[in-house]
Amino acid sequence: MENIQLIVKSTNQLTPQELLQIMEERVKVFVVEQNCPYQEVDQKDQTALHVFLKNKDEFIAYSRVVWHDDQVHISFGRVLVAQKFRGQGFGRQIVSTALDQIKHFYPHQDVQIQAQTHLKKFYSSFGFQAISPSYLEDGIPHTDMLLSVD
Repeated sequence: MENIQLIVKSTNQLTPQELLQIMEERVKVFVVEQNCPYQEVDQKDQTALHVFLKNKDEFIAYSRVVWHDDQVHISFGRVLVAQKFRGQGFGRQIVSTALDQIKHFYPHQDVQIQAQTHLKKFYSSFGFQAISPSYLEDGIPHTDMLLSVD
């Protein structure tokens, strides 16, 4: 794919079309595909940094950067790759890009995430370490993971 565009915007900078595309993809993946009815759009979206990849008008991958619930660590989540583009390395690319944005906007800040437990090995490949046992979040097993900058 040659026309891949990286877009990094705060919520206030998103166009209405971009915001709708993001919400549509997030609901499609996290509510419909994962059969998990929960409040997908939340208060964190108001102050989030949205990181996404597009190919012309096609949505490829997404993640949002937010403060962790503890308000001490920065975090990212809602990592997704549109179904059509899965298996092509875009998951690794969007996580790398989110981490790059965190380094840029929040230098020297540890990153704590709530990873779906089946993705522990994937996130470990970026240097994250599990810091909790597995627990259920909205009916899906998750593990807290930390990437220390020191």
